[in-house]
Amino acid sequence: MFLSDEEKRMLDGEMGQGVRKAMELLVALGKTFDAERLIPITRAHVALSGQEGDTYWCGLLADGGARCKVPPTTNPAWDVTNLSKRFEVTDSELDLALRTIEVYRKIGAQLTFCCTPGLSTNVPAFGEHVAFSESSATPYVNAVLGARSNRESSVSALAAAVVGKTPLYGLHLDENRKGQFLVQVEATLEEPYDWGLLGWLVGRFSGSRVPVFNFRTLARRPSPEALLYLGAELNTSGAVPMYHIAGLTPEAPTLQAAFGSSPPEAELVVTEEDLRNQEEAISERGGPINLVMLGCPHYSYGQIREIERLMQGRRVREGVAFWVLTSFEALELATRSGEKERLAALGVDLVADTCIDEPCWKSFEGGLGVTDSPKCAYYRERRGQPFVIRSLEKCIEAAILGEVR
Repeated sequence: MFLSDEEKRMLDGEMGQGVRKAMELLVALGKTFDAERLIPITRAHVALSGQEGDTYWCGLLADGGARCKVPPTTNPAWDVTNLSKRFEVTDSELDLALRTIEVYRKIGAQLTFCCTPGLSTNVPAFGEHVAFSESSATPYVNAVLGARSNRESSVSALAAAVVGKTPLYGLHLDENRKGQFLVQVEATLEEPYDWGLLGWLVGRFSGSRVPVFNFRTLARRPSPEALLYLGAELNTSGAVPMYHIAGLTPEAPTLQAAFGSSPPEAELVVTEEDLRNQEEAISERGGPINLVMLGCPHYSYGQIREIERLMQGRRVREGVAFWVLTSFEALELATRSGEKERLAALGVDLVADTCIDEPCWKSFEGGLGVTDSPKCAYYRERRGQPFVIRSLEKCIEAAILGEVR
């Protein structure tokens, strides 16, 4: 692997031990994947997670004098200011969250605490080389925006942000961005929820291959939120860092262009019945609920407005908590425009800076939840709360009834 004189000095520790550690990781990663050199990046996003390992790595670099050459945006941990007052957390859980915030501030990250940077705070242009971690963000920037990022871990994305470079391999190369797996979609997709179900189903079969979706009919152009949901679920049930939609995404003007000179390795046909069967297979049985959780990935301002429209002035059933996780920007808009206050009066809480996979939600464990996100259910079920997966409209009906059917 070729290193410039400056890169060699970084690796030798001449620019500090934190930079040396970051370079050691990037060089090891490059050698593993036969990268010939490092290339500059223009943006980064770090899925910091608020977990001890990520916080330790950031502290190791920062305490060694490292500062980010490319200030990354960051994933959420949880809103310690508000949620620590609403829910019981231990001193150690609160301490970890506070240490996480402080150490990423120290290293020079942008503390956006949002898992959907490609929608607003960190939007790369077509062809930009970036280093994005986060299971919904990486497929979105690759597939929808046409930027170039590998499926980075939180530690490799932070190392790239510190050095300002990443190894040249994988999806940074033209030949690795071509489709490998054909998905013929015969189902009609109406809302982000449907696109998420499609992603979960296809991710199971695609693995880490790049799928190409070909639609028999596309009733309407999918929203950014729908495409975000598709990628999030592809990269949760599978390990899919990129996809194409023939005639829609920028690197797939035609089906032939999506695959290039190589034919697909396999083909999958998805029908309406397949999506309904998938929904049933990954859902718990219905019954009384104690939680409605939306916002995995973070809800946009438009989705918050849609919640208010579907609520129709009705109140959430007593004994049911209704939480919507969103970005700080969407929350600010909802506050200014009145949706936050009006929804709170109906029993719907909005919160920014927060992930579903955090200790602040543990008081709901043991009860039954409902969500529109298979990814949310996957992470929460590992912590002891089963979920029924339903469309947004059915989630709201469950919140009002106090049970899901």
